[in-house]
Amino acid sequence: MDDGLPVVLRATKEPDFRQDRARRSYLALIDAATVLFGSQGYDAVGTPEIAQEAGVSVGTFYRYFDDKREIYLEIARRTMVAAYRGTLADLGPERLLGRARHETISETIAILFEHVLSKPQLTRSFQEMSLRDPAVAEVSRAFDQVSIVRIATLIAAIVPRDVVPDPEATAWVLYGAAMHTAYGLAGHYGPPPIGAERARKALTDFIERALFAWA
Repeated sequence: MDDGLPVVLRATKEPDFRQDRARRSYLALIDAATVLFGSQGYDAVGTPEIAQEAGVSVGTFYRYFDDKREIYLEIARRTMVAAYRGTLADLGPERLLGRARHETISETIAILFEHVLSKPQLTRSFQEMSLRDPAVAEVSRAFDQVSIVRIATLIAAIVPRDVVPDPEATAWVLYGAAMHTAYGLAGHYGPPPIGAERARKALTDFIERALFAWA
């Protein structure tokens, strides 16, 4: 495990670069593929386009990746891990107690929305590809599972069991509400009926009432 993440979510170990130029080429390929997959989807992008966008040769692409599926999986891992680390990894029970909890919940939701809304087509692509590719589905499930476990652990630590008898089920429902809202704002299900600020406020109030109405 790596800071609580399952193996499937760990970014593939970068090659042992002997020159900084090689590292820059590798990361340029990651960045280029992220842009292209995010703007055109998986099927419309080929390795020549990725190499061209990165400013390297096709041969350089194949020095680091077997095919476009491999780099796509690497991007999926990196994107989902960044979302987890930005929202839940460092969210401790102490931040959800007292007066600061409302602001903490609101800020966490804002970060989640930012992750999804900054790359709406890419996150939509991940959803679509998880229905087509078992490896993408495995990465997506692992992201969902580690996030739900983290939320359940927080709920169990700060909410009395007589208030929330089943932290895991509650975590699953709250996580589903947050992700569905974020994807809705990103246009995955059509034009959203409300804006991000209204959605964030409503979701913050919903989570706070669900967990802290007793406090």
